[in-house]
Amino acid sequence: MHYQTVLKILGVLLIIFSVTHLTPLMVSLLYADGNSFPFMISFSVTLLTGLLMWAPVRKSQRDLRYRDGFLVVVLFWTVLATFGALPFIFSSNYSLSVTDAFFESMSGLTTTGGTILTNLDSLPRSILYYRQQLQWLGGMGIVVLAVAIMPMLGVGGMQLYRAETPGPMKDSKLTPRITESAKALWYIYLGLTVICMLAYLLAGMNLFDAIGHAFSTVAIGGFSTHDSSLGHFNSAAIEIVAIVFMLIASANFSLHFLAWRNRSIKPYLRDSEYRFFLSIIFLVAILVVGLLISQSIYASNALAVRQGLFHLVSVITTTGFTSSGFAWWPGALPVLLILFSFMGGCAGSTAGGIKVMRIQLMYKQGRKEIVRLVHPNAVLSIKTGGQVISEKVINTVTAFFSMYILSFALTGFALSAVGLDWITAFSAAAACLNNLGPGLAEVANNYANINDTAKWILAFAMLLGRLELFTLLVLFTTTFWRD
Repeated sequence: MHYQTVLKILGVLLIIFSVTHLTPLMVSLLYADGNSFPFMISFSVTLLTGLLMWAPVRKSQRDLRYRDGFLVVVLFWTVLATFGALPFIFSSNYSLSVTDAFFESMSGLTTTGGTILTNLDSLPRSILYYRQQLQWLGGMGIVVLAVAIMPMLGVGGMQLYRAETPGPMKDSKLTPRITESAKALWYIYLGLTVICMLAYLLAGMNLFDAIGHAFSTVAIGGFSTHDSSLGHFNSAAIEIVAIVFMLIASANFSLHFLAWRNRSIKPYLRDSEYRFFLSIIFLVAILVVGLLISQSIYASNALAVRQGLFHLVSVITTTGFTSSGFAWWPGALPVLLILFSFMGGCAGSTAGGIKVMRIQLMYKQGRKEIVRLVHPNAVLSIKTGGQVISEKVINTVTAFFSMYILSFALTGFALSAVGLDWITAFSAAAACLNNLGPGLAEVANNYANINDTAKWILAFAMLLGRLELFTLLVLFTTTFWRD
């Protein structure tokens, strides 16, 4: 393990992250909300720590190994959440414990969107902006941003890219050089954010809300600047904008790159994963909207269609925006939505969950085994997008799926053991592991009233889900640390 290289990269990344505290500082000064001190002190502490970590090993030129990349990613997300919690701790507008501040920071950076804050409408603008910015930075992964400047550090970045990028097949790159791939991802990410912001402005939001909600929409985060989330605006136009951009952000970002480069929408139409994803949403929407209409849950059928589709897309994409809410829906509908959040968005998107590609491959693997019962000597293969998927990928997906379900069960039982009721425990476990945010029962609106032990368990679940299990769990094996 090249610890000097790891320390050098971690120091540089902290220095970069310290700069992000200056933007909410400027927001505080612009709105004169009296909350500039927390960001000034947070910037100073983060920058100083980064410099102290980087300076002693700045001349180290050793190559970054694959195992080092995993360690950097896990350490950085943990350290980042810690330093990201500083503005919440230092703010005098409310008193957050270390546990609550870390939970809020981790929830933002992992784009989970579960919050412990209440009375958002009365909070300083700088804090509201900062929460949205945390999600935007975490959406694509600030590590990928750092990969773009790794050549300046004298360190290759492919190991970080593979450890950070979500999805079952991580060896594919958008461009021949990893630095250019990282830059392409961020140009697309930034472009979508600007377009989303403009769309929210046209739909009726003010500039502050438009920027904040564009951040959390493209990041598939779900944080809002208002307690009632998008329900604050009571606008069909705003909800339509959110639906469109949640669906866009849930697509593999390589599709956005290909569509932009070729000036064509054909990459979306040809991609089997995205077609499967949209087909699932269409079929489940018919079921959800049909049940809402048949049980007269809303005053009109049009409102039932609007609310049903909005909440379905919000939950399946693991965004977590709400309007009128869904936890109060009758019967099994709330549980149905939570279950579909396990699927999440496409591989290579900013969404959480297992990912559509893995669900698709598991379905095809199951179908293949059924056919094999009838034709035991047949030579069968699994294809997606016209390409044959290797047994190695299938085995990895099967292992991931098994570990994901086990992680959910263990998290749910752990939460029950520390005092949460069963509905709260298992819905919170699903919401945090899937990076969704809102759950059911006690965590339908926020996580403020659960105990501190449960919050630490859920913070770990958020990180576990954001790094897709293996990147984090591999650090708990003796093999990883053995030279």
